[in-house]
Amino acid sequence: MDPKKLLTVALLFLVHSTFSQTNISAERPNILIIFTDDQGYADIGCYGSNLNRTPRLDRLAAEGTRFTSFYSQAVCGPSRSALLTGRQPIRSKGWSMPASEITFAELMKEVGYQTACIGKWDVSNRQPIIDRMPNAQGFDHYFGPLGANDAGRVQFHLNNKAAGGTTDMGSLTRLYTDHAIEYLNSERDAERPFLLYVAHTMMHTIIDASDRFRGKSEGGLYGDVVEEFDFETGRLLDALDELKLRDNTLVIYTSDNGPWNQDKYTQKKKGHPVDSIFWGDAGSLRNGKGSPYEGGYRLPCIIRWPGKVPAGRTSDAIFATIDFLPTLSSIAGYDVPADRRIDGIDQIELLLGKTDTGRDHFYFNHAGVRQGQWKYIKANAHFYGYAIEDDRPRTEELYDLSADIGERKNLANLYPAKVKELRELTHSIEGEDATEPEPGIGVQRTSRSK
Repeated sequence: MDPKKLLTVALLFLVHSTFSQTNISAERPNILIIFTDDQGYADIGCYGSNLNRTPRLDRLAAEGTRFTSFYSQAVCGPSRSALLTGRQPIRSKGWSMPASEITFAELMKEVGYQTACIGKWDVSNRQPIIDRMPNAQGFDHYFGPLGANDAGRVQFHLNNKAAGGTTDMGSLTRLYTDHAIEYLNSERDAERPFLLYVAHTMMHTIIDASDRFRGKSEGGLYGDVVEEFDFETGRLLDALDELKLRDNTLVIYTSDNGPWNQDKYTQKKKGHPVDSIFWGDAGSLRNGKGSPYEGGYRLPCIIRWPGKVPAGRTSDAIFATIDFLPTLSSIAGYDVPADRRIDGIDQIELLLGKTDTGRDHFYFNHAGVRQGQWKYIKANAHFYGYAIEDDRPRTEELYDLSADIGERKNLANLYPAKVKELRELTHSIEGEDATEPEPGIGVQRTSRSK
């Protein structure tokens, strides 16, 4: 482990060593994070889908708070890094997460939490680099693939050891759910709180559903996958109920980035086979995965914590995955690292319904910023190759999201002062990290083997 990182974690442990495990268990909730892959903003019923049947996620929204201005990142690896560290991907200078980063799992582990990660990791450059794998980044238990399924297969790891693989993409959603339920039933120490991070492979690239769901939805194969995910999420939530963990478990559901929905671009520029079907629904949002427009970054997010997070509430406050690390510090009782720039903010008051105000602004990686109703995009904004709009003028853009959620009417010429203000805000966020992004894993892929 990086010496600086080791010292930071050790100091945090010393600060919190006076807490007993009994007190932690009594006062702090379990935390379950359910993270999907490439799921569109409008893929589920409570976010506008009239095609996909998602009764369990719709019920979860009724039991908790549904956030409608929630932001993740534009692509897989950077999204997971931001989620885990509370830092914008621009800080890591590339696609993935350096070993020197500190995750919320490390911080929670040091204050007595059990920690488990099941599913797609994707922050070690998809390689078994020991000091960048889950067990070195705060997770006591890990099962899943280190990368994606772009070639129509995945290779599993159980902790730090290779554990076989599969080409049956339709088995993955249930497989991860089974492992999560098994963890709750058999691995969990009932005397301590847990962090369980379940990161699904679906709905990424080579999608598939099991026989029980394939061909059953009205939304084609993609709809089958969405409906199976909804069902399996219901199984996991039912397991919490059966173990009497519901009332003391904070459940977070969201996704890593927008949907891969660029038909003409993906086939031409990304090299996926013509029979790959993985188009999600961004609703009225513009573009999708890999784009700095709303379709790339704005995701569904539902949070349930019975008796704490208001039920049946919808919030349009600006909220983001980078906010989870500082927000969870108020819940789990750890200190946020002070030796690095943390881009997230503590949103506990928003989460508990004590305020309707979220973050002041949100930065789009190498692209621009949203502040309130206004969205600014740089002339040289970064688009991943498959999300480029060939007819987009290379000029600064300004949108009033309160009136134009689809980002169709560029108001930059009408509001030059606002453009200047948001340009300067963008530069202040980037600081010395304002370098061109590395292409990263995921920009080019090989076609699926036949």
